[in-house]
Amino acid sequence: MLCGVERITEVTSFLAEVLTPRAPLTVIIDGGENGAAAAFAARLAAAFPASARAWSVDAVLGLTGDMSGRYDSALNVLEPAADRVIVYLRSGPRGRLGSGEGERRAQVVIDHHDPQWPVIRHVHPRLASPEQWYLSESRAFFDIRAQGWDERFGNDLPAYAKAVAAAEPQPGDVALDIGCGTGRALPTLVAATGPTGRVIGLDLTPGMLAEAGRRGRHTAADLVLGDARRLPLAAAAADVVFTAGLIQHLPDPLSGLIELGRVARSGARLVLFHPAGRAALAARHGRTVRPDEPLNDHLLKPLLEAAGWSLTRYDDPDDYFLAVAVRH
Repeated sequence: MLCGVERITEVTSFLAEVLTPRAPLTVIIDGGENGAAAAFAARLAAAFPASARAWSVDAVLGLTGDMSGRYDSALNVLEPAADRVIVYLRSGPRGRLGSGEGERRAQVVIDHHDPQWPVIRHVHPRLASPEQWYLSESRAFFDIRAQGWDERFGNDLPAYAKAVAAAEPQPGDVALDIGCGTGRALPTLVAATGPTGRVIGLDLTPGMLAEAGRRGRHTAADLVLGDARRLPLAAAAADVVFTAGLIQHLPDPLSGLIELGRVARSGARLVLFHPAGRAALAARHGRTVRPDEPLNDHLLKPLLEAAGWSLTRYDDPDDYFLAVAVRH
């Protein structure tokens, strides 16, 4: 595994690589804890080639302010421009930035909860294709968290069991848990499908699958390393497709739902689940639910329809999110 210095270098080198051809431009670093933006800006500036630093890139600015919110975020006052790129360091609620709404204006979002382990979580497609960063950065985000994941969320197991039940798995069914993480849904899926069924847990993070195996959740279930955007599974193979916290992490939710539909039989049930309601989850991250989020009911239904699914249930109380759909 990379050390912290190597991880910072990996992130800043990638950003410099995709931004340098677009010079001249101004790169603005915002967010993070006190002083983090300036420190990250210095590392990013150093990653640009010498020729770009000399004349192609106008400036790399780290915007800082005190925790009282006396200074507003650049994300809230600057409009997007062709010669400007805003990089937001996401580190949790702080001052006036606690709402997190300005993050929507950033072309690049970096998880910066651990300044020694920054992880790219969003890059605007005009800057870089998801193929250039999504897989490696998602693994960097989840791998380092895998070992302590269940200690942090272990009390969610009963909620997972209820969500699995909503899919109505039957004995003999083929059930998929896509983005299975440490496998918290697998025991319930195995019990429901019985000895004549088959359960497959797929995740793109080796560390998560290793943790699932260490906890014995691979018993009677197959663990597969793979990308939810390109499932290494046959078409029309599954009766149940279960996902927890997956769709909102995909760079293209519609394409993801289409791929889930590809591996599902006609009449198969799809469950989209999270062990916290969307408003509660947004508040936990210091923001409010945005109107453009794909899991909003007015957006999710047409997304599912376009991907070949029919929404049959939509629950979003504070303590869980659950949507159930049936394959056309």
